[in-house]
Amino acid sequence: MAHTDSAEPTRRDFLYLATGAMGVVGAGAVAWPFIDQMNPDASALALASIEVDVSAVEVGQSITVKWRGKPVFIRQRTEKEIEEAKAVPLSELPDKLARNLNLSDSADASDANRAAEGKEAWLVMVGICTHLGCVPLGNAGDFDGWFCPCHGSHYDTAGRIRRGPAPENLLVPPFAFVEDAKIKIG
Repeated sequence: MAHTDSAEPTRRDFLYLATGAMGVVGAGAVAWPFIDQMNPDASALALASIEVDVSAVEVGQSITVKWRGKPVFIRQRTEKEIEEAKAVPLSELPDKLARNLNLSDSADASDANRAAEGKEAWLVMVGICTHLGCVPLGNAGDFDGWFCPCHGSHYDTAGRIRRGPAPENLLVPPFAFVEDAKIKIG
């Protein structure tokens, strides 16, 4: 007669399995608050993208909105400002690249790459000087664009650095027109 080891599970086996399962559930319950606190809070998620109604912005006027805790300049440029910006040769620009905050999206700093396609009059830029983080003044400076009073950086009407210590043009946030008079930033 052959002996088989197919013994029935004992009460002790059940207790071992139940204790192990409760240990795993308990470890998960203890670890969850630490994992969950790494997610962004509600205020950060709320600022991830904003929609701005620009129907009241007239030609030649700028507004400033707040996105991710930073000022963003939105300007509807005049035809004269657009033509002046297009007439500047890239060889005269200290920063020859137009950088988006996506960082994967860079192109030459021509006026066409700084404005929205089909909406060339509109310019959207992060309003922080790329030198030391001051907020430039609008409609000021040698090029009637923006002037940073902290250390004297001059930006033109397309937000490109033209003179001063700033190493880069004003950054362009990711944005798109969701309607004719509504811009989504972020």
